[in-house]
Amino acid sequence: MNPILRNILAVIIGWFGGSLVNMWLINMGMKLYMVEEIDPNDMEAFAELIPTLPADYFYFPFLAHALGTLVGATITGLIVVNHKMKFALAIGVLFLIGGIAVNILIPGPTWFAIIDILLAYIPMAWIGGKIAQSFSKKS
Repeated sequence: MNPILRNILAVIIGWFGGSLVNMWLINMGMKLYMVEEIDPNDMEAFAELIPTLPADYFYFPFLAHALGTLVGATITGLIVVNHKMKFALAIGVLFLIGGIAVNILIPGPTWFAIIDILLAYIPMAWIGGKIAQSFSKKS
């Protein structure tokens, strides 16, 4: 396969795979930490409620963002032909942009936004890149 096409497909597949993990964990968190008085499909009401929720409600969103990025970056790094870390970090940037957008659209507590933006995206993408690099050295 053409290396450029393979690298493009790697980004698409990694982004999709990481997004699946992210959404699965978000849905799991919604089921485990069900807030009875709110419909999660009503974004305005949901956005008003989020700042009032206890800290343990935010475990799953953080895990979703961090593990989604980690999985996406690892998948991408395993598939790309070269520059594994650069492509893994590109996935981290894509997820970071999404994370910033979500923190703007559905504002939560400031402490969560800071932890989420600083720890869930670029560091996890870097770890995913390292995992991919370690697998390529073994082959």
